[in-house]
Amino acid sequence: MSLHNTPSGRRRNLGLALFGVLLAAGVALGGCNVRPLYGTTLGAGGQTYEKLAAIQIDPAKDRVEQVLRNELIFMFQRGGEAAPTRYRLRTILNQSRSAVAVEELADVPAAYLVAMTASFLLIDADTDETLLTGTSFANASYDFSNQRFANLRAARDAEDRAAKVIADDIRTRIASYFATKG
Repeated sequence: MSLHNTPSGRRRNLGLALFGVLLAAGVALGGCNVRPLYGTTLGAGGQTYEKLAAIQIDPAKDRVEQVLRNELIFMFQRGGEAAPTRYRLRTILNQSRSAVAVEELADVPAAYLVAMTASFLLIDADTDETLLTGTSFANASYDFSNQRFANLRAARDAEDRAAKVIADDIRTRIASYFATKG
């Protein structure tokens, strides 16, 4: 019987293997720079939420863009006052609606899907330099019935839900940009 096949030899090999895995994980995670997204970044010149409050959002062209704009304003300013403008945010919103379910034997849609895509540009207000670009998307479905007002209200609610998801994604991406770029 060799030394590696004994119970104490197997335990030693298992212990060495576990130590090697932990050592490799420690080395891999040693270069991570973890910090709070909305916390104080001393070396980066301010706090992320102060930079978000300094973003001016371009006016909306329709109701859904206004919902997106209102959500972004609330998220950026956290319910407080706007800071002096240092950045501008331009958004371009596209949406489509498609039937995803059909009533059996009636050939009438039973459910719709609202697909919304927003492209955005974060621009430095002083230099007009584009700092960040991106695209965000969201889908929201709603049931279709034989009541006209219920259908209109359900479609509007689905548009609002999708706009809120997009606003949250845009806010997170811009906050991440500020947290990493300073």
